[in-house]
Amino acid sequence: MKKLRIENHVRKHRFLNDEMTQKELAQAVGVARQTIVAIEKGHYSPTLELCFRLSIVFNTPIDQLFFVEAKDGVNKEKNHES
Repeated sequence: MKKLRIENHVRKHRFLNDEMTQKELAQAVGVARQTIVAIEKGHYSPTLELCFRLSIVFNTPIDQLFFVEAKDGVNKEKNHES
């Protein structure tokens, strides 16, 4: 079975939140800055708990932060109208 690739908009949300640094975000959610770097680069899939923490910090639903890229290359990203 092929592993799913979880994509994210964490970097985008940092910049939408007063250009928050990786260090500031890491401190806010209780992880190392390197963990935020790895998440943003797609090298690390965060735990569900960390996803919720990020969601709370950004005041954004989890499905607007994380999404899965399908096998056909089409992003299965949920579109939200504001």
